[in-house]
Amino acid sequence: MLISVRDTGKYDRGVFAEKEIQSNDLIEASPVIIIEKKECKYIKKTILSNYFFIWGEDYSKAAIALGYGSLINHSYQPNVRFEVNSKNRTIDFYAIQTIAPGDEITINYNGDPDDVAPLWFDPIT
Repeated sequence: MLISVRDTGKYDRGVFAEKEIQSNDLIEASPVIIIEKKECKYIKKTILSNYFFIWGEDYSKAAIALGYGSLINHSYQPNVRFEVNSKNRTIDFYAIQTIAPGDEITINYNGDPDDVAPLWFDPIT
């Protein structure tokens, strides 16, 4: 097993490396459930509002990543980047540096690993 879900001790669950992961390795290709624009207003009123990704050419849809994808926590110094793969209907997560066993897998929720724009919540550091 390459990754697993564990309690972070800070903010509930997170995804952790079980083995060393090399830079550019594909960590997870999470299949998604696509939520159409007209239905997005409903998920924003539920707990799922904390777990969806923006989807679609015009960014008007949402997607819930299955597998480990929606459990990966945010960091402004992430060790993973993600790509929307419309053709395969997945969100693909790639290491951007070597990740040691036991390290938490993190992404920047803004999409770009270098984007430090504020989020809709106060990140725990």
